[in-house]
This record gives sequence, structure tokens and C-alpha cells, in this order.
Amino acid sequence: MVSKVSTFLMFEGHAEEAMNFYVSLFPGSTVESVQRYGAGEPGAEGSVKVASFQIHGHAIMCSDSPVKHSFTFTPSISVFIDCDDDQELTQAFEKLSEGGKVYMPLDNYGFSRRFGWVGDRFGVSWQLNWPAVPTEA
Repeated sequence: MVSKVSTFLMFEGHAEEAMNFYVSLFPGSTVESVQRYGAGEPGAEGSVKVASFQIHGHAIMCSDSPVKHSFTFTPSISVFIDCDDDQELTQAFEKLSEGGKVYMPLDNYGFSRRFGWVGDRFGVSWQLNWPAVPTEA
């Protein structure tokens, strides 16, 4: 039986910086735990072996992989955030897009008030949404 499901982000040296950046963007987000590589372990001493944090209650884990890979993040998988208001959406979009890539600029695409899709400077893809206005039944 499954006891917990988390998104897992694998970095090559920027896990802690990315995690702290993400937690700073969304109110109520927290770093839950950080385990570091020690002397003689496979990762660089002091780098993140595994860490966990939450964004709006969504569990995310991350690590600094000691193994170099020929792959990185892809926009095909993204973190989708429903923002509480336009100010939160705009602020997060602006900060996430600094040094990153905008896939869809903030706009009304017909399925929400405002939506934007961005890849941040770490390569993680984010879809930011200010939900649709409720329709009358």
C-alpha cells in the first residue's frame, strides 16, 4: 500500500539553492528536512543527499546526484501551481523566469483568468495558474 507520493527533482549541485528559492516564492511553503553527504560518501561533502520540502502542501524531494547524467529536466513534466491571486502569480512568474525560459507568457488563454508556463534557471518547468472564474449553474 502506498503511504506517500512526492515529486522528486534531481540536480547536479544546485538542490539546496533551488529548494530555498522555491520555498521563498510561495507563502506557507517549508523546508522539511535536509540530509547531506559526509566525508567519504559518493557525493560532494556537504551537498544534498536528499531533502524534502512542501509548496502549498505538495511534497517535493530533491538531491544533488553524485552521478553525472546525460539528461536534465524537460518541460514535459512540470509543477502546476494554482495561485491565490494575480499578484502571487505575477511575482512567482517574474522570479521563476529570471535566467530561465518563458514557454507561455502570462495571459488569458481561455481556460483561466491568467496562466503562464516557464522553465526556471535550474531547468525545472512551472505552470502558474490563476484559476477560472466560477461559472453560474
